[in-house]
Formats: sequence, structure tokens, C-alpha cells
Amino acid sequence: MASDNLDLTRLEAFGGVAMVAVVDAAALSRAVDAVSRTVLEFDRACSRFRSDSELSAVNAAAGSAVQVGSVLLDAVAAALRAARLTGGDVDPTVGEALIALGYDRDFASISPGVEVASPDPRPIAAIPGWRAVAVDVERSTVRVAPGVRLDLGATAKALAADRAAAVAYTEAGCGVLVSFSGDLAIAGPAPEDGWRVRVTDDHRAGVDAPGQWISLHSGGLATSSTFVRRWRTTSGEEAHHLLDPSTGRPVDSAWRTASVAARSCLDANIASTAAIVRGVEAADWLERLGLPSRLVGVDGTVRHLAGWPSEGDDLPAGGGVTTVAVARPEVGGT
Repeated sequence: MASDNLDLTRLEAFGGVAMVAVVDAAALSRAVDAVSRTVLEFDRACSRFRSDSELSAVNAAAGSAVQVGSVLLDAVAAALRAARLTGGDVDPTVGEALIALGYDRDFASISPGVEVASPDPRPIAAIPGWRAVAVDVERSTVRVAPGVRLDLGATAKALAADRAAAVAYTEAGCGVLVSFSGDLAIAGPAPEDGWRVRVTDDHRAGVDAPGQWISLHSGGLATSSTFVRRWRTTSGEEAHHLLDPSTGRPVDSAWRTASVAARSCLDANIASTAAIVRGVEAADWLERLGLPSRLVGVDGTVRHLAGWPSEGDDLPAGGGVTTVAVARPEVGGT
């Protein structure tokens, strides 16, 4: 987000853009320091792309239990909770399938328009299912079945946003908003009129991109999209990072993007990811859960569910949901 205001800044995190905003400009540096520490902790614990991460050690252990720190232990527990809540629609055992599609490196290193060769000769890698993962809280160990690779991308970033916002609020002493590539968490008192958030198809887009302004006072907001993280494999397949656990392939969804507001960024992310996987059935499911949601269909039409406001949306009514760029009322640009 571009701004001349001192109460908001951006930094790199998790292969994307992080944004930190505070109510009190004097507290911004303390908030940024807290967020930066949290990013480093989660990266060292949960990154599939770091050979020295704890997650890489778990994935390489060939069925043996590995003692891990509290961050990875909590992140794996969160991923398994997501799988239980969604009936396996959000599954952390998709690592092998993503690698088979060529997603074997941080997405920031994948150049747009360049074909990505799959390092795995199999056209499809099976998804073993979340029950292949065992967590022993008392011993602080994680074990995956032989051949299973965990990928925590669906939930760890959202959990990190919640943790970063909470720590930043404690250290800054004022209301804080943290956004990691559009998945955002709020801690502490919001501005009087709330945090203004621009919801668009791409969190990197500017405020002039088609979308909608909303205001948030608490909790979290997450967006899952097949629109942004895309690449072409050497076989000519157009791929994206959201997989259907039943097929091991990129999901062919009725929605190109799903944004959900919830009590936490983690819960919002679980729902938004599952919404993409569930397709047309997601609308009734989100309504039953009472989660305010904005779904953008592949045809570019939008649906507003469970109390998500319909006013001021640039997209025509009818179909789907998008991604996030965040601003204070006086701030513009992303």
C-alpha cells in the first residue's frame, strides 16, 4: 500500500507483501519490529521452501516423530483442525501434489509467463489425507507417514497474522492491523470508523482496481483465490496453488476468489479456502455458518453472504469474492 502517512508500512513476508498499520503513528516502529520477529519465527518453523526449517525436518523424517518448537506444533494443530472442520477440504498433506505440479519453491521466485517444470515425473501425486499426521502435544512431536509432505500454506500464514497482530498490539500499546498478502488480523481498538479495507481480485492491486471498500473493527479477514498464484507447467497445464484433495489437481471452482470475515484470520482463512474447494455448495454453507462472505464467480459476478454489505461493490451481482488491500480512512493505494 502506497501512502505518505507514518502510521502504515509495508515489508516482505512469506513470499509476498506484509502491511502493518497502527492507530498511533508513534508506535509504528514497535509494531513493525514485533511483526518482523513473528514472520521470522514462522518462516523458520513452517516454511516448505527452507531446507533448515522444522517443517522440512518433519517432512524428511520418513515416518519418525520429530521434536519441534511451539510455533510449528501450533501450526500443524491448526492445519489438522482446519481439515476436521472442513471434512478434509482443507488438507495439509498436499505437499507432494504441489511439488508434482512444479510448486517446489517460494512463489516469489517463479517468474510470470515462464513454464515451470515438474521435478516429479508423475502427472498426479496422491494426497494421503490429514489422518496421516500425528501430533503429540506432551512430547512436542510431529510425525507424518512415510512419503507424506506437509504444506501449511493454507493456514500458517493466517495463524501468523493473528499472532503478529496480538504481539504488535501488546508492544505498540494501540490498535494494530496486520496483513500478509491480503490475509489480515486486527488486535486492539480500531479507529473510530473502523479499518477501511479495499477488497479486490489481487491484494497487490491499487485502490482503483474493481472491488469494494468495507470497514472492519475486529477479528480477521482472509481471501483465497485461484486468480493470483498461477503458473504454467511444461506440459502446458495452467496451474494454481489451491488443490482439490479428492483429485490432487488444482480445483476447478465456481469461484475465482472468496473473502470471509471471522473472529480470527485463521478461521476466516479456513472458510475461504474451503469455499473455493466446495464451489457452488459453499454459498449455502457460509450462510449456515453466519460468516460474512464475498464470493466472486469465474464470470466476474459477485455474491454477498451472511451480512457482508452489498453497497459500493464495483462488480455486478450474481456470483463470487476477491482479495485484500488495507487502508486507514485517510490512506490510499496498495
